[in-house]
Amino acid sequence: TRVCSSVRTTPGFCRLASHMSPTETVCYLTADLFYLEVVLLRGGRVEDVRVAHHGEAPVVRPCAYNIKFQEFSLKLDDLASFYIIPGDSDVKTKIYTCLRHLETDLFKISHLPRSLRESDLHVDLIMNGRIGNVQPGKEGTPMTIEYYISPLDVLIRLSNTGEVSVGQMALVTVGSSDASHRLQRASLISSPPQVDSFGFPVFQPLTESCSELLPATFLLKLQPPLPMLMSFIEKMGKITDGVIAEKPQQVEPLPQLLLNTSKTLSSKISWTDGVQFVVPLPASENHSYVFPGAVWGRESWKGALIHTVPFTHPGHVPALLDLLRHQSAINLLLASCFSNHSQLIDAGLLYDLRCEILPESDHCISVTFSLDDNNHLAVLQVTVVDSHQMSCRLLMPDFVDHKLDDYISRVLTRCMSIPITMRAIRRKVASQTTPPVPAADPESSAAMESDIIRAVHPSASVSHEAVEDESVVSPSGRYLMSVAAPVADNANTDAVANRSPCASLAVCLHWVTSGLPAELL
Repeated sequence: TRVCSSVRTTPGFCRLASHMSPTETVCYLTADLFYLEVVLLRGGRVEDVRVAHHGEAPVVRPCAYNIKFQEFSLKLDDLASFYIIPGDSDVKTKIYTCLRHLETDLFKISHLPRSLRESDLHVDLIMNGRIGNVQPGKEGTPMTIEYYISPLDVLIRLSNTGEVSVGQMALVTVGSSDASHRLQRASLISSPPQVDSFGFPVFQPLTESCSELLPATFLLKLQPPLPMLMSFIEKMGKITDGVIAEKPQQVEPLPQLLLNTSKTLSSKISWTDGVQFVVPLPASENHSYVFPGAVWGRESWKGALIHTVPFTHPGHVPALLDLLRHQSAINLLLASCFSNHSQLIDAGLLYDLRCEILPESDHCISVTFSLDDNNHLAVLQVTVVDSHQMSCRLLMPDFVDHKLDDYISRVLTRCMSIPITMRAIRRKVASQTTPPVPAADPESSAAMESDIIRAVHPSASVSHEAVEDESVVSPSGRYLMSVAAPVADNANTDAVANRSPCASLAVCLHWVTSGLPAELL
């Protein structure tokens, strides 16, 4: 009785009905879509916590009963919030059934054959998989999709330090809608799946026999929420045939959104016209980065913080994830130029490099800077071609070297940081415009790039000479086909042909604000 009374008054449990078993050994917590069994010991201690959706066998939640009661109530509150669905119990059950069929189709898509682009399967699943790295819903939790990971997160994961680092996630849930939408009541992908010439699954049409009009949509609940340009939000609406989230009430310049949501920057830092960010690099090198407010404050570069992405069909998800990756890439690219070392612009202060970041389009920026002589300005144009390729072009007076453009593109692709790339440009240009020195420089730009490769891909063995001559590697001809059970290593597989023009510029923010990893020093 004491436990049941506590349940009724604890935040997170108050939305659930509760009652004790006749023997008072089990406390039942019930909602429209799921229920929990809290198995009790004498004295009110908890032995087991079992959770299940109605009609399914309960599953023990590991360690759920070992955490504090208040913490568990918050977890339960999250669980309940995933299924805030309008209507009576019958409507809620229908919507939940639609969600389960959606999960089935997404999992089928994730296991279609695809070519591998990365030697690390885990990274390849996240960055190149059409559905990302999928974790099926279990123990009363929704399906999760890890759709983006930065090179720093990869490095942490492979460093064997014990630190856990995950990328950006999306929970597959449902949400209410003012309008009714046709949602699937059955799987839309045949077994075995049929694919088109591009490797995409062939979906059955949404007919009345396999779908139903319901006051809800499917949702990708982003964790963490993602700052997005308004142009990208509009693109999402085109993908979902006009199904979009509520129009943001407040929009801000993208740099301001990034500063507001950063976990590493001080909350006291503001983005204004008169502020420059000083980014420290190894060997006591310091860069200054300025974002002109008059340009970045234009309507075309304003955005909003997106928490959920609504959709109604499993075929929407691959293109939506590409857009999310693209926006994440742009965000992290810009964030690499931020730091906690900000100050008013002072022409009298000396820096190794002064840079001005300007927007050219929603997938292209330029970096204006001057080299050591300070007599000529140079411009680096960075175009995000897609999630696997960036095109860089260096514009300097009396200096044309297309091989250098390719070199810069490869450096940026590997380190995914503007400051590190600018450091490589300085050294590379200096080596080509000054007489060669007798001894080889151990920190040549080629050496630095190979170190970057080792940092992001520690298993790779790349010589400095190979880096100098290496061109952008074409996608691997290897293919992966999942033949094991779906739960085996989450080996989802995707075709890579005809992908949306989206980009992945994972920027290692900590590398440029707290010093680079030892591999790059």
